[in-house]
Amino acid sequence: MGEGEPLVLLHGMGDSHRTWRQSAHHLAQDFRVLMPDLPGHGLSGRPDAPYTLAWYAQSVLDWMSAVGVENAHVCGHSFGGGIAQWMLLCDASRVRSLALVAAGGLGREVAFGLRLAAIPGLGPLLTPHFMAFGTRAMMQQAAQESGDLDPDEIDRAVWMNKAPGTGRAFQRTVKECVDLLGQHAQTWAHIDSVEHLPPIALFWGMKDRTIPVRHCHLGARRLHNVKVFTYPESGHFLHLENAAGFAGDLVAFLRQPGPSATLRQPRSSGLPGLHDVPSRIADAVALRARRAMHAWHSPTAERSKAS
Repeated sequence: MGEGEPLVLLHGMGDSHRTWRQSAHHLAQDFRVLMPDLPGHGLSGRPDAPYTLAWYAQSVLDWMSAVGVENAHVCGHSFGGGIAQWMLLCDASRVRSLALVAAGGLGREVAFGLRLAAIPGLGPLLTPHFMAFGTRAMMQQAAQESGDLDPDEIDRAVWMNKAPGTGRAFQRTVKECVDLLGQHAQTWAHIDSVEHLPPIALFWGMKDRTIPVRHCHLGARRLHNVKVFTYPESGHFLHLENAAGFAGDLVAFLRQPGPSATLRQPRSSGLPGLHDVPSRIADAVALRARRAMHAWHSPTAERSKAS
């Protein structure tokens, strides 16, 4: 949609390009807006692939090349925000500016349902049922928060997520970034390897029950020159709930993104700040849990020996 500098919008997990339906036409007044369905989502294919953040990020970059976009402003919601961050690790020169909307990858906490889906053995059992029931529940929550209660929109999302291969894609996606204790794929573990960060802005609903607004403030503390936009009455789908306000703030940022972001303190220089301690503890506990789960799935003789 629209003309001008390219702006790539990346949707979240289990969602599609339709998530931008309320804000895209506002953005298209100033930019050429491109809204892909990520692999394993929407109307795109469901390949037998790893579905890691690195794979998603490279897929988006390859798609940009295929449609003739050398570099673009990139805006990602939720899991799409995690992919947008990983694009910096793949090739930061192709990201003009980065807008993160209730993005994953900035902290540990995440909705409990995603943690359950990440449990080995249990996740694959739940996923086939989740793809229909979970999609409808997610869409109804978004509809209630945004005031967009179009039943056809909900039915469309359920239909897309019932496509063959969606459950496999969803399960692999969840496993690669979430465990029982929350998000284990953290941008901060790698971001200091990026020599030049682009201008960055964070957009967050203060009533977000999926990824808390605390992650927004954590990101702002760790970066210089980051712009922050919060919405007191909005939840996780703020781009639907406050489409005009969000689009106006995003356009203002993209028109004048300001200086590039920089890390306040590289990971390699000194001890972590106090705000890092809970995540460090959670990481240690998660590592022990994964080792215990690995031991449980090992042969019986090994389990007996360990006992």
